[in-house]
Amino acid sequence: METWILPLLQTLALPEVGLTTVFVVALLSATLLPMGSEPAVFGLVQLNPELFWPAVLVATAGNTIGGAISWAMGYGAHAALDRARGSPTHLRALAWLERFGPKACLLSWLPAVGDPLCAVAGWLKFPFWPCVAYMAIGKFGRYVVMTAGLLWLLPGDGLARWLG
Repeated sequence: METWILPLLQTLALPEVGLTTVFVVALLSATLLPMGSEPAVFGLVQLNPELFWPAVLVATAGNTIGGAISWAMGYGAHAALDRARGSPTHLRALAWLERFGPKACLLSWLPAVGDPLCAVAGWLKFPFWPCVAYMAIGKFGRYVVMTAGLLWLLPGDGLARWLG
C-alpha cells in the first residue's frame, strides 16, 4: 500500500493541484468520516492568497457533494435506522426535522451533527435538490467565515509562528 499512497500524497501536495486537494479533503470530510477540511483551505489560501475565492468555492463544491453522498447513504440506510424508531430522542429529532424540512440542511456545516444531519435528511426522504441547495449555502458560509477569520487571526506568516 505504501508504494502507491506516498506518490499520491506527494502529487496532491503540489501547489498546482492544491485546489484538487482541497476538493478531495472537503468531499471526504463531509461524509461520515471524522475529519475537517478547514485546515486544507486555510493552508492553501495562506500560501496563495489570490486563491481565496477559488478555494472557498472548490471546498464548498466538494463539501456539498460529500453532503449529497451522506444524504444518499441515509436514504439507503432507512431500514437500518428503523430500529431506533420510537425512542424519545428519535421522536424529538424527527419532529424537529419534519418541521424544518430541507431547510434543516442549512445546519450541515455544524461539527459533529452536520454530516449525520445530511444522512438523516436522506433517510427521511427529503427532496434531494432543495437539501443540496441548503447544504451548499450553509457550507459556503462556513468556509468564508472560517477562512477569512483564520486569515485575520493569523495574517502573513502567522500560521508558521503559531505552529512553531
